[in-house]
Amino acid sequence: MSDADDRITRLEEMVAHQAKTIEELSDQLAEQWVVLEQTRTKLDRLTERFLSLEEQARDTVPVTRPPHY
Repeated sequence: MSDADDRITRLEEMVAHQAKTIEELSDQLAEQWVVLEQTRTKLDRLTERFLSLEEQARDTVPVTRPPHY
């Protein structure tokens, strides 16, 4: 094999390795996007629940001065 053949072989190996790495990173990014969307949905539900509970608590607990005043 000539130096040019060796160089081409190394370049092909490098490209194959980079292509595999890009595919793995793309898969990981897609998985993280799913997790992010699930987390965002949970946060939205918890925010709605918190605001609802806060509103209920405001209606049921009278604001009074503590006994030491």
